[in-house]
Amino acid sequence: MSLVDEVTETASPQSPQAHRTRIPAVSAEAARPERRRPGKAALEDAYDVVGALLAGASVATLLFGWIAPLTGAVGWVVVAYLVFIAGYAVLVSLRSDRLAVVNRVVTVLLYSAGVMVLAALVFVVIYTVGRGVPALSNINFFFETMRFAGPLDPLSDGGISHAIVGTLIQIGIALAITVPLGIMTAVYLNEIGGRFARFVRTVSDAMTALPSIVAGLFVYAALITLVTKERSGFAASVAITVMMLPIVIRSADVVLRLVPHQLREASYALGSSRWRTVWKVVLPTSRSGLATAVILGTARGIGETSPVLLTSGVTAEMNTNPFSGPMISLPLQVFNFVQSPEPNMIARGFGTAAVLILLVLSLFVVARLIGGRGAGVLSEGQRYRAARRSREDLMRIVRRPRTADYAAPAPSSRSQENS
Repeated sequence: MSLVDEVTETASPQSPQAHRTRIPAVSAEAARPERRRPGKAALEDAYDVVGALLAGASVATLLFGWIAPLTGAVGWVVVAYLVFIAGYAVLVSLRSDRLAVVNRVVTVLLYSAGVMVLAALVFVVIYTVGRGVPALSNINFFFETMRFAGPLDPLSDGGISHAIVGTLIQIGIALAITVPLGIMTAVYLNEIGGRFARFVRTVSDAMTALPSIVAGLFVYAALITLVTKERSGFAASVAITVMMLPIVIRSADVVLRLVPHQLREASYALGSSRWRTVWKVVLPTSRSGLATAVILGTARGIGETSPVLLTSGVTAEMNTNPFSGPMISLPLQVFNFVQSPEPNMIARGFGTAAVLILLVLSLFVVARLIGGRGAGVLSEGQRYRAARRSREDLMRIVRRPRTADYAAPAPSSRSQENS
């Protein structure tokens, strides 16, 4: 029976509900199936992945252990991965169409790329820290210098405090120059533009691939040879700035381009000037991206060895004056340590590299704390100050003296004539 026949039989023409349509109740058997979330994997997908992994490991083991004369862990991993991809595609094709097979295989490739990058990073960190544990286990390694320690001295003598201080001073001066100059240049490229802006963007893009040794030679020839006549921490900071500046400019330029133009137009519609719009709207909106740009530039500059080798000089003593005398940094200290064939010096080199990794991680955490919040999200201190200002405004409004009532207007001559 169709829906029209059911409506005709249940509603006669004389009844007031003759022209109404009644929807029949849906039975439990005809209920809709449960919707599947896009990010939720089904149980069959897990079975396909596990089966493909087992097939890849089994085939690689048979080839390397029984059938073919193949050896090597790297080759085993490559063969197992290729068989895993092929087996996964076959298992998915048993119950899906071609488009679903391509989608699943590409997804597995992307996940594999992420896992490979993460595994490489974890391997580097674990290997560096593991080789540097003999040096890191001595507390003097962080608080002493190498002034009275030599290659044959035990790890209980000497440390890298002078290199830590030198790195912090050099990267601090470089950040003090790079951050305002790079962000202002990016603001100029996006907010003003013009022919000169295109030239500046082209030069900054070209400087991104500048070899670090060229930057060191430039600073050595232009600053040390002609001005200071000696290697110093400031010269090393200038060389690091040359390496960091194009990274910060290019990254900040991309981030500022992502700010919606509607925000700028709304600020202009409220009567704000261009620079106030940049300061109050554009920069706060892109704060997280700008922090990432600074992180990228810092990671590029803090690990440079070639420009520092030519400009800072090598010393085993503490030097806190960046304008006088040589000032060593952590990358250059690692380079000096690993040149020695002594096991203790090599252990000091790996320990220094581990400290450098920890320092970069600390700077990354600090930068994310500063710029990790989204636009409009206030910190605890900002919310407290905003609430305090609101209370002060409320008290000022309450304490404002009330004005006298307006006097009744005097009757006009026309009103007197009418009365």
